[in-house]
Amino acid sequence: MQITKDTVATISYTLTETNGQVVGRTQPGEPVTVLIGHGFLIKGLEKALEGHSAGDEFAVTLEPKDTYGEFDSSLIQTIDRKLFGDFEIAVGNVFEADSQNGPMAVVVKKINEDTVVVDGNHPLAGKTLNFLIEIVEVREATEEEIKHGHAHVNGHCPSEGHEHGHCCCGHHHHDDNHECCCGHDDDD
Repeated sequence: MQITKDTVATISYTLTETNGQVVGRTQPGEPVTVLIGHGFLIKGLEKALEGHSAGDEFAVTLEPKDTYGEFDSSLIQTIDRKLFGDFEIAVGNVFEADSQNGPMAVVVKKINEDTVVVDGNHPLAGKTLNFLIEIVEVREATEEEIKHGHAHVNGHCPSEGHEHGHCCCGHHHHDDNHECCCGHDDDD
């Protein structure tokens, strides 16, 4: 079976920047299972998977426009440190901030005496990314998976007892060791 919209694909991947630095990967024996065609993956990766079948192994290079977009300097903001109150902050902390487009994750980049510099760009924005992919399994999605908008692993919804619509790929965003390949910008 080939990967198309409304199929569930189980994949293993290694994600590197153009300099060869590994910035994300699935753990050995722990592939990621995703519903195709429902915005779970970044658009370039989803398109690259289309037409492939279980057992396929391939590499794909994706430009920023097909991953996390270009780096946007307007998403770097200097804000009053008083807005954090007594909360202890450190460079690298991730906070949710309100924006014109709704909530977004921002990363603390610099702390000054009276101000804090935060960045709303995805850590991989503006970067060309290389994926080495292995397709482990492909199957038709169930009606329930399509309704929920994500794959159910081993017949179970990964968010049973919780709201749907969050990123449930098993990887953390804004983590120096692992980057999520899903299309979400934060840890909803």
